[in-house]
Amino acid sequence: MKRIIFTDLDGTFLNHHDYSFNDALEAIAKIEEYGIPLIFTTSKTKSEVERLQEKVGISEPFIVENGASLFIPEDYQGFDLSALANYDDKKVITFGQPYSKVLQFYRTYRAEFGMIGFSDMTDMEVGEAIGLDQYSVLRAKQRNFTEPFLLKDDSKLEELQRLAQGYQLKVTQGGRFYHLMGELQDKGVAVTETIELFENFYHTKVKTIALGDSQNDLEMLERVDVPIVIKKYDGTHLETGLENIQKSSFMGSKGWNEMVLKNV
Repeated sequence: MKRIIFTDLDGTFLNHHDYSFNDALEAIAKIEEYGIPLIFTTSKTKSEVERLQEKVGISEPFIVENGASLFIPEDYQGFDLSALANYDDKKVITFGQPYSKVLQFYRTYRAEFGMIGFSDMTDMEVGEAIGLDQYSVLRAKQRNFTEPFLLKDDSKLEELQRLAQGYQLKVTQGGRFYHLMGELQDKGVAVTETIELFENFYHTKVKTIALGDSQNDLEMLERVDVPIVIKKYDGTHLETGLENIQKSSFMGSKGWNEMVLKNV
């Protein structure tokens, strides 16, 4: 049976503190040997993912900004993608709300709720918050769909979530930031659509594997055959409530390597 792997990046494929994937090289080589699509499914931007794919040495479809859109390379595996929209040198399927709509809500309520978003933070402030160099920060700020933000008072989160629903928006929690995004988008929606796309082109069912570590990975883990949680940097695991969940023994890319080799 053909297989697809979906993976979160920060804290999963990439280590939480240094963003390295060096401990995953053995599993990456095995995936390449077997010809398994490795689909980055992340809160990161298109620009960030494209740079990471270059470093890893892959050219695969990828899902950005917490399920906001799926990008597929032109001529990917000979698939007929002519019905899809064009975006730069890729095809795209969009699930999220435009960034302009997200920013309008954010700017209306940021003072009332004590939100500090990427759009208001300097490059240096973003770099300090997420531990990235300035070149990487520029890529992280090239957003099309979602606004990552810090919340001064977490007790206001529920009220903010209720308010966002009235604007067809929602708030989800990632590894370091909350994310303001379209109400109908999440990693699970994008993963489901991607699976259907592959099954249509392959004309057969595929076996799906997903790896994540944070709350915003839950919908993704719920939609696949083999859900895997990677141990967090604090030594805990995301609680999913899934009976068939697998848990890594190690954190970050070492745990990712462990679990991919176990399942491919």
